[in-house]
Amino acid sequence: MTLRLTKIALFLAALIPLERLLWKALHDALGANPIEVITHSTGDWTLILVLTTLAITPLRRITRLYWLIGLRRMLGLFAFFYGTLHFLTYIWLDKFFDLHEMLKDIEKRRFITVGFAAFVLMIPLALTSTAWSIRRLGGKNWQRLHRFIYLTAILGVVHYIWLVKADLRKPLAYGAVLTILLAYRVGIWVKEKASGKRQHPASPAPTPRRVEL
Repeated sequence: MTLRLTKIALFLAALIPLERLLWKALHDALGANPIEVITHSTGDWTLILVLTTLAITPLRRITRLYWLIGLRRMLGLFAFFYGTLHFLTYIWLDKFFDLHEMLKDIEKRRFITVGFAAFVLMIPLALTSTAWSIRRLGGKNWQRLHRFIYLTAILGVVHYIWLVKADLRKPLAYGAVLTILLAYRVGIWVKEKASGKRQHPASPAPTPRRVEL
């Protein structure tokens, strides 16, 4: 019951940034450069949700609130949703689907290339975020594929840093959070490796664990 209510609350909360943008658009409150406001808002929320998705496993381990793992899929899909809005803002509202202009941008602005790569990596993650996909791919293959979320997050932070150039406080804050999450994951990996080496060769195989990132 707790998980169901939390999912409902999370779903409604994740829509608030979009609702705010729509409200501002309807009330002509997006400022002098509405495309820039939409671009930055959707980009921010994409990164926030990606980092929140990555934080679920550490929070689950530390707090022992095991039901938190049930929120990860929704968070990841909302990250992809806002990433899609971010991408559409660029190719539609900014470039009006002008392929020539977009190619010129990719050639001149490296942050565009990095951001596009981050978005492309999110597509297979979103498409395989189902129980059927885990069964079809197998737990280990699914887990390997979904580790691309770390690369997505790294590219997203780099994209933001190269984009803003001047005031780096916000992208560096995202980078600091990502560094902590990556350091935690590396620490767990090292600990598991060391623990595996200490096991006697004749000891029984460990019980399969739930797929985690």
